[in-house]
Amino acid sequence: MELFVLFSCLVATALITPLALKSFSPFLWMDLLYCRDLLSIFLTYVWRRRRRPLFLALDRFLEQAAAHPNKTLVVFEKQRYTYADADRISSKTANALRAQPGYKAGDTVALFMGNEPAFMFTWLALTKLGSPVSFLNHNIRSKSLLHCFHCCKATVLIAASELKDAVEDVLPYLVEQGITVLLMNEHCDTPGIESFADKVELAADSPPPQSLRSHVTLKSPAVYIYTSGTTGLPKAAVVNQNRLLTVLAVLSSYGVTADDVVYLNLPLYHTAGFFIGFLGSIETGSTIFLKRKFSASQFWEDCRKHNVTVVQYIGEVLRYLCCTPKRENDKDHKVRLAIGNGVRAEVWREFLERFGNIKIQEFYASTEGNVGFLNYAGKIGAIGRVNFIHRKLFPYTLIQYDSERDEPVRDVNGLCIESPKGETGLLVSKVTGISPFVGYAQNEEQTERKRLRNVLKKGDLYFNSGDLMRIDSDNFIYFQDRVGDTFRWKGENVATTEVSDILAMSGCLKEANVYGVRVPGHEGRIGMAAVVVREGEQLDGHRIYDHVVSYLPSYARPRFIRIRNVMEVTGTFKQMKMKLVEEGFNPAFVQDPLYVLDDGEKSYTPMTAQLYSRIISGSLKL
Repeated sequence: MELFVLFSCLVATALITPLALKSFSPFLWMDLLYCRDLLSIFLTYVWRRRRRPLFLALDRFLEQAAAHPNKTLVVFEKQRYTYADADRISSKTANALRAQPGYKAGDTVALFMGNEPAFMFTWLALTKLGSPVSFLNHNIRSKSLLHCFHCCKATVLIAASELKDAVEDVLPYLVEQGITVLLMNEHCDTPGIESFADKVELAADSPPPQSLRSHVTLKSPAVYIYTSGTTGLPKAAVVNQNRLLTVLAVLSSYGVTADDVVYLNLPLYHTAGFFIGFLGSIETGSTIFLKRKFSASQFWEDCRKHNVTVVQYIGEVLRYLCCTPKRENDKDHKVRLAIGNGVRAEVWREFLERFGNIKIQEFYASTEGNVGFLNYAGKIGAIGRVNFIHRKLFPYTLIQYDSERDEPVRDVNGLCIESPKGETGLLVSKVTGISPFVGYAQNEEQTERKRLRNVLKKGDLYFNSGDLMRIDSDNFIYFQDRVGDTFRWKGENVATTEVSDILAMSGCLKEANVYGVRVPGHEGRIGMAAVVVREGEQLDGHRIYDHVVSYLPSYARPRFIRIRNVMEVTGTFKQMKMKLVEEGFNPAFVQDPLYVLDDGEKSYTPMTAQLYSRIISGSLKL
């Protein structure tokens, strides 16, 4: 009888325990699985870090090429390249570059290309030669292009053939500095620019000697990826070889397998496109379907045609897809996983309802940051979840932030104050040996601005993410907004000071104050500028339009302009933005003259109530 009672108790416990855990700790099982993944990531990273000779991201590619030479790596338009093809072409590219008199192995090279296989092959080639690679945004021009090129101290510029005009605009400076300029074309008749595609075709395909990269260590720069900061022109975030090794280990747990086809339409010069799309496929041995740029109208047809199973997104991408006309075959595809960040909760829900059972793998990370989050529990709207082990490995906290003063709130002892659960705070992460902050190339001032000292105790050092977060009662983390002068539009960070400086160069403006304003139905904030016109001048809409189009990519161009008689500043002479942001661009409330960028007229034209109504209703595309 006692044995029967004991057995009954054990059975009842076994039945009740899962129900109790589900009721009182519904995410425990997911937390445990995530801890398992963290352990796997850590062991993979440590094992590779200890391998001799030194194991780099390139070596992971070489492993895949050796193990699966005939596996397709990338499909692009009507072309298909295997892992062996990529290995062979990158070796030819490396050997062709070695023959150039202005280059020696290990020199930094700037890559100025859009999304095409040559971008991938050239990066592999340069890595085989031990050269750091600077990824230039193919949308930038003139002053910004020269600035970014100068940041990394490159001695060679390799550009896509379609970017010849942009290169020619800055060619006098490049020639003056003795820069070797190579164009991915078979012929080039411009003095100072050498054709390169023909030389790659004729080069030997034997692998370059490994000794050419013997100088490389885990602390050596691998790539420079540009990020817009709170002030000034883009900054070159230094991504070292150790960071790439970490990225590979993390991506091994994202759920992508060798059988997957990954749709890569985000820019390769961007962290998301290069890390998640390209390096992620190298890590898992999957296939990439590469697109020059995102197209909402072609997205699902591409997925069906190429049997895509994994897609990448930024918040705007999923919204754009949800805005396309509904079709009967919306759920007719093989996509099972979407990896990205920045999607709003309502768009998340709409996307799943319309396009089917697709797992949304939302994460948070930044190019130069030292902490990241993964929403492993799939909580709609969250970027991640507080996990004890993760927080021990990568210490972080949310601190109170004064948006008016644009600085953290400190107590009487000069230490920061942690934000209570449920309240918004600035995300800061401790700088440690496991989670370092390398900083920006040739920009110690901006590097120092991202360092936050005396946070929780005297002498400690944290990375200032510049992002406001909130942790709810269930320990899920939510992105709230960015602090400072940076805002996001169409998935890109826009530095307001950079745009203000460029507007001031137009000739007719005395001063410009740039900020982001929200538009219903759109992610992020769109650019707006309050300007003071020079005495004796008038706003010339055509002139300003031509100027911003020449200097700024489309996402950074101010959509609205507001003319002010005088620019308000704080007591410390900082431009005041908050009131301007709140007032927006409604002509019914703003008494100042308002103008809107009109691509049809190639000018800034007066804002009317009718135009404002069309913008708010969504009938006018922004």
